[in-house]
Amino acid sequence: MDAVDDADQLPETAKNDVTSFFESAPPLKDAAETEKSLKEFVDRNASLSVNGKANRVVCVTSGGTTVPLEKRCVRYIDNFASGHRGAASTEYFLMAGYSVIFLYRRGTCQPFCSLLPDDPLLECLSVADDSTIEADPLHAETVKRAITETRAAVADGILLKLPFTTIFEYLQILQLISASLRGLGPSAIFYLAAAVSDFYVPWESMTLHKIQSASGPLDMRLAQVPKMLSVLRNEWAPMAFYISFKLETDKDILLAKADMALKKYKMHMVIANELSTRKEEVIVVTEQEKVTVRRDSTQAGAEVECPLVELVVDRHSAYIKKVDP
Repeated sequence: MDAVDDADQLPETAKNDVTSFFESAPPLKDAAETEKSLKEFVDRNASLSVNGKANRVVCVTSGGTTVPLEKRCVRYIDNFASGHRGAASTEYFLMAGYSVIFLYRRGTCQPFCSLLPDDPLLECLSVADDSTIEADPLHAETVKRAITETRAAVADGILLKLPFTTIFEYLQILQLISASLRGLGPSAIFYLAAAVSDFYVPWESMTLHKIQSASGPLDMRLAQVPKMLSVLRNEWAPMAFYISFKLETDKDILLAKADMALKKYKMHMVIANELSTRKEEVIVVTEQEKVTVRRDSTQAGAEVECPLVELVVDRHSAYIKKVDP
């Protein structure tokens, strides 16, 4: 799986489906600004090359996409994800020396904030006797770290945060990211932890205004989102290292589904999560092995993302050495 040869190119129908999706999608707001930010970020990291090799950059996707039901959206279908996996993994990639493009759902968990309470504004701040606002002593160090680490990473040019909400935004930004990272070849990783919608309402099929309940039962036909993993892997950035995620509630079918995704989309790794145990352990599936990665239960605050990212970094290093010795 070092590269994608002609035999692996996508069928014309698949390419047409992807083209049609993007042509019919609403224009991405601030597209020019996003492209500019990506170019500056990637150019800076390319200039930080080590021994003539490009600096390693990972695109971490995080959170779930929404499917609008109206153009002036009031109602939508949501793919729920807290974003914890992507946010925590971003921290560990930064610690491992990677630069990170963090493509995240607005309102979901952020890097260096995974240990904060669910409502940090109310639970981490308190009002002193003189009416000044200060960090609650119980959370002061965590709040300080979240602020200083995030600001430092952004200021140093090793963390670029790009938000999305809808399936249209997510896929358009992902396409821009892949175009930016293509030139890094095997030094780039796509760590695709976002929960991406399988179905959507085509933009041209949507009503402009809020759907009225007085109209009676709602009968709506959803179209299937084109298989962008195939396009990303085969066309947009074919030399990058790819990790996708498979979540199931039934452990009996989890590994079979992960194996299927590995072969179908030519992923380098598939992270298999069972819903009830996903914060304690995951199974990393590759062509050669299946490795169970567990959280260190003896260490307070330990997260399964720490050993998971360590394994990813190790396998990515081996991939780079194999492809670009």
